[in-house]
Amino acid sequence: MSAHDPRALPTDDVVVLDTVKGRLPNWWHMPLALSIFALIALAGFWLGAVPGHDSTFTIARESMFTDMGVPQKISMPAQATSLVLGIVLLAIAAFTWVMQVKNLAWPRGTKGLVQVVFGVLWAFDFLVWAVAGQALDLGYLLQATLALAVPLVFGALSGVLSERAGVVNIAIEGQLLLGAFGAALVGSMTGSPWIGMIAAPVVALLIGALLALFAVGYHVQQIIVGVVLNVLAIGLTGFLFGTLMKQDPEHFNTPMRLPNLRVPVLSDIPVIGPALFDQNILVYLMWVIVAVLTTALFWTRWGLRVRAVGEHPLAADTVGINVAKTRWSNVLLGSAVAGLGGATLTIGTNVAFAKEMSAGKGYIALAAMILGRYHPVGAMCAALLFAFATALQQNLGILSSSLPPDLHKATVPSEFLAMLPYVVTLFAVAGFVGRVRVPAADGEPYIKQ
Repeated sequence: MSAHDPRALPTDDVVVLDTVKGRLPNWWHMPLALSIFALIALAGFWLGAVPGHDSTFTIARESMFTDMGVPQKISMPAQATSLVLGIVLLAIAAFTWVMQVKNLAWPRGTKGLVQVVFGVLWAFDFLVWAVAGQALDLGYLLQATLALAVPLVFGALSGVLSERAGVVNIAIEGQLLLGAFGAALVGSMTGSPWIGMIAAPVVALLIGALLALFAVGYHVQQIIVGVVLNVLAIGLTGFLFGTLMKQDPEHFNTPMRLPNLRVPVLSDIPVIGPALFDQNILVYLMWVIVAVLTTALFWTRWGLRVRAVGEHPLAADTVGINVAKTRWSNVLLGSAVAGLGGATLTIGTNVAFAKEMSAGKGYIALAAMILGRYHPVGAMCAALLFAFATALQQNLGILSSSLPPDLHKATVPSEFLAMLPYVVTLFAVAGFVGRVRVPAADGEPYIKQ
């Protein structure tokens, strides 16, 4: 028989879940998925490995830690390591079967942790197989991941801010593009990347203001408005690039970069040190904004009001919350945050502005926001996942070009490498989006009674 079991989400809502004989109807989904991936690891990475080759990983650079005995590189037999990791993955999958079949209660946070550990081990197993006979710098891989993730994270946070207040933000792409344009233009005109960084969110506010005007003020269909604003941003920046920047790049489009702010000692930590503690201010701002936004949304009166507007604007209006003002402010704030993400595409990487340089990152940021369940931390983790797939594709592409002849048959096909980031995005969103609860009033215009 079916029963109704009320369970509270760890964030802000109470939902009713249907149970069958004390279990959820889809109780077998996670164990089955983990079992399939574990078998893929065994069949593909262990049986598909070329025996007699080691996988080498650079984990540290010369520093006080290497002087203390930390090795710069570690090597491991590829086939044997893949076998051990495959067995561990199967054991984790078997453990989830036991927990789900017996309907045992998962301690809070344990279920998600098991999935994360499984994912990390599976990714490392893939790396061991793909790097057999060669060497990969893990620190460089993490640095590339973070560099690619920063605009995605800022874009996803922009979406969280808007959609938690009930406004669908498809215009993240345009906000990133205008942020990149503003940072490059103002930074070049003033000769200061710092002023360019300040200008980026201000310029991106143009898209935010137009989105709020039409979506909140005139109640236009929000998805259509977002798509039109993306086209507007592409056209506007393309026109100004061709008529202004391209004609005089020395004054209007000079490549420049924000300096790295290196944290002594911490930046020398093996693997994670350079990626986390030797970055420019935009990367540090990203961590701060994620923490501040998480706290503000779920632990402050402001956050409660924002979520109330996104869930039930009529009830929020009844208790005195200005729905239109809240939506306006959140859309504008989100647009400014996305502008900082756009700045990372130019002054964050020492690259001059180019037409359509956002290259779909706004849409990937939108997917990260959905996969992250409209939560700042979740959106950040999803963006890091997508960025890791892209960084991995770039690094493995470089390695595959210098493979020994006997390893060509075991390498990852270049066609698969090219589509890897999109495959990860597709599987992630397709596998989880159905279980994501969208804010109830997201996309619904509110007309005051």
